[in-house]
Amino acid sequence: MCVTAVESRPAAVLGTSPGHRPFGARVMAFVALTKPRIIELLLITTVPVMFLAEQGVPSLWLVLVTCFGGYLSAGGANALNMYIDRDIDALMDRTSQRPLVTGMVSPRECLAFGLTLAVVSTLFFGLLVNWLSAALSLGALLFYVVVYTMLLKRRTAQNIVWGGIAGCMPVLIGWSSVTNEVSWAAVVLFLVIFFWTPPHYWPLSMKVKDDYARAGVPMLPVVAGNKAVATQIVLYSWVMVAVSLLLTPMGYTGWFYTSVALVSGGWWLWEAHALHARAKAGVTGAKLKEMRLFHWSITYVSLLFVAVAVDPFLR
Repeated sequence: MCVTAVESRPAAVLGTSPGHRPFGARVMAFVALTKPRIIELLLITTVPVMFLAEQGVPSLWLVLVTCFGGYLSAGGANALNMYIDRDIDALMDRTSQRPLVTGMVSPRECLAFGLTLAVVSTLFFGLLVNWLSAALSLGALLFYVVVYTMLLKRRTAQNIVWGGIAGCMPVLIGWSSVTNEVSWAAVVLFLVIFFWTPPHYWPLSMKVKDDYARAGVPMLPVVAGNKAVATQIVLYSWVMVAVSLLLTPMGYTGWFYTSVALVSGGWWLWEAHALHARAKAGVTGAKLKEMRLFHWSITYVSLLFVAVAVDPFLR
């Protein structure tokens, strides 16, 4: 594991000691370790794919156990990520209130919690869904923790590109939970999320690049200018939209999905090119408006995957 020369701020400095940790706050701290808001996005890409795989309404029980298993697995990965990154989290404003930094949860507790969720989620998937889904969820967890957090994040500006593979796995898990296999439709949607992740995350990184610079994390906006980052955003955006349109000629979706993909993808490209134009003109600060694309990226992926779920009923 690559370790930068930074130190965590001790819990006592932040005013939290083992004797002053209320039970309710402790419970909420353990929930925070799972990063629930990020997991919401993962579920948005899991459930609609189950509808597409079923070509209708999948079993409610299967949807519930798949979502819960996905929450346990992603939660374990996120907890282990916070355990490894507790030193740099203490240096960044956006992560300074995470449970390990404040001392609400100790590193040992966090490690035990993350490992427990990893084991329980794998067994949960295997026993209640199928073992292919269990293997995919475990693979996603290991990729996020080992490949992204331990190997890539502090070493390369391409960290989010390849590390984002872990975030693509719920698509495969959703499909395999229904069919016990992986189809080309699932692979296409996997690639959509793969090419979506960098232009989704880089605008946020542009906004908080000083945080990453202070922590020694070489996110692309830290090591490259706004124009170069915006150029990469445009390139990935075009590939993402093109890949999203492959499902229909391959026979998996119809007019409704295609219409949503064209309209939402077209708006994405408009926003991406607008950001590039502002960056090329040397605009900085609030006028750069990089967060417009970040917020739209969440709306885009939500609309696209809702269309994935609805399309089978309109064909």
